[in-house]
Amino acid sequence: MHGQFVWYELTTPDVDAARRFYPPITGWGTQQFDKDYTMWTTGGAPFAGIFKLGPEQRQQGIPPNWMPYIEADSVDETARKVTSLGGTVVVPPADIPGTGRFAVVRDPQGATFGVYKSNTASRAWDGTPTLGRFSWHELMTTDYKKAFDFYRQLFGWEKTGEMDMGDGSPYFMYGMKGTMYGGMFTRPPEMASMSPFWMVYVNVKDVKKAVDIATKAGAYVKQPPMEVPGGMIAILGDPQGAAFAVHSGGSASARETTPSAKKKSKSASRPRVKAARSGARKKAAPRRKAAAKRKTTARKARPKTKRRS
Repeated sequence: MHGQFVWYELTTPDVDAARRFYPPITGWGTQQFDKDYTMWTTGGAPFAGIFKLGPEQRQQGIPPNWMPYIEADSVDETARKVTSLGGTVVVPPADIPGTGRFAVVRDPQGATFGVYKSNTASRAWDGTPTLGRFSWHELMTTDYKKAFDFYRQLFGWEKTGEMDMGDGSPYFMYGMKGTMYGGMFTRPPEMASMSPFWMVYVNVKDVKKAVDIATKAGAYVKQPPMEVPGGMIAILGDPQGAAFAVHSGGSASARETTPSAKKKSKSASRPRVKAARSGARKKAAPRRKAAAKRKTTARKARPKTKRRS
């Protein structure tokens, strides 16, 4: 459905290391698409992929990172609208033979994300917290009100809630048809040097255990496990530097239990932001623009995944 998160991509300099690192923490499996692209699976279904960060991209200043793709009824029309709304098209719309069409864009504030349309029935995330799936999507931006207006016009997202992060700064929650997809917040002054970026949270059964396994495998912790109404969260950086978060929580209504709830705490807001500091400059991720690589990304991702495919 237009506006739902449909795919995720990890860009890393060491694919083999990533393949070893994430499964013990998330329960993911892997599936080879071709010699250059590996897909992450959960329950046997692909939902994300791994793209190798090469020397050329590193020279461009692109750090290891996770980037989400959002489904669009029409990739071309969405790309055009991004531009009309003040955003930028990083990788123009392109076909993935037998799979679908994609594009990589950047919002007016600088956060990068992908847009995708499958040739077949989509299996995008419907907003239901699911173990092993990314079930919360958080945007740190320069102006959450302007950012939300952009995404509202682009995907039809709606406001689902708002709360004080604990220091007077609001945490804005968004979604569709009453279901929360994630949250947005304006970066605090001390984070002014950071570029806007998207942080994705994977739903795990036990946050503390996930953090313990991750740190023993070489990850660093930016936000230690912290309880929030109905669950717990933690923000990490994998051994190669890509930032990601883990959370536990109940039903969709307990969403306030996920990352959003964390906002109730001032400490949560800062760490979260810092948490992604390393991969925060994801904005650079776009330049990985290697359209070719993007092409690879999307193509591989979706194909195997009938859902994306």
